[in-house]
Amino acid sequence: MKAMVLEKPGPIETRPLVAREVAEDLLGPGELRLRVLACGVCRTDLHTVEGDLPEARAPLIPGHEIVGLVEEVGPGVSLVLLGRRVGVAWMAGACGSCTWCRSGRENLCPDASFTGLHRDGGYAERAVVRADFTYPLPEAFDDVQVAPLLCAGVIGYRALMLAGALAGGRLGIFGFGSSAHIAIQVARHSGCEVSVFTRASRHAQHARSLGATWVGAPEEPPPDPLDHAVIFSPAGEQVPLALRYLARGGTVACAGVTMTDLPGFPYAHLYQERTIRSVANATRADARELLNLAMAIPITTSVEVLGLEDANEALLRIKQSAVSGTLVLRPG
Repeated sequence: MKAMVLEKPGPIETRPLVAREVAEDLLGPGELRLRVLACGVCRTDLHTVEGDLPEARAPLIPGHEIVGLVEEVGPGVSLVLLGRRVGVAWMAGACGSCTWCRSGRENLCPDASFTGLHRDGGYAERAVVRADFTYPLPEAFDDVQVAPLLCAGVIGYRALMLAGALAGGRLGIFGFGSSAHIAIQVARHSGCEVSVFTRASRHAQHARSLGATWVGAPEEPPPDPLDHAVIFSPAGEQVPLALRYLARGGTVACAGVTMTDLPGFPYAHLYQERTIRSVANATRADARELLNLAMAIPITTSVEVLGLEDANEALLRIKQSAVSGTLVLRPG
């Protein structure tokens, strides 16, 4: 099969993904073989390709927002799944028996594996995945539209939940890429008044079109104190800014898989029971809830379709913030 393979991490400017013909993996118990219909391009893929996530295997096929058609099932998997369209997200597996898994926090499982990091992902014509870590997809969404929901959407949903924004109030969103353009729709559906912090004019325009009531640069204070904030940007210097704009008792959720170091800041920014918390992965329950919510709202995803061979260019555009919404690769 054709795939874009990462043989050695490096700056995306050096085009580290190489088109290869690779052998397909054998199916094990509980696994499915998918024909990849579409795969969203996520900033986490950029971190993987550039070596920011050192636990990545090599060689590796990245990609974890996979929409696929079940072509083959392994031992122990119902034949009913054959021919069905399913989604695959960042979490590829968890042990199911540790303290975190047993308490509904499988996203924190020490033995968790991740799609496009520990297991080959969707920058390919086919993928082998665990059946119990796939999701039935809403028929109302086509292959390309639904792909961003599988990571950008799910992580944004979990970030809003951990920040307390699903209860409404004044929300600040820092950075306005793939995840944020979905999160703002969930937030507004939840009754939030949304302020967006971004320097990119194209992102500012996109945010306003999706209902942001105020848009400004990160250094510009919003009109009113925020009840919640979600930082999608990987810039650690935005954490003290978000805390400074936060009302008493508010929470800042940092949604990135990696972030630059946080600078020092006065304790007064944190005082009055303000909270900073990270968002680590997402559970299968999060994914199911977001997919159901996507139909109810309904969520509209902004997508641009590229060929599989354009994976390097897609990641470079993400690095340069030259994307409005999500880029989606389509094999063939």
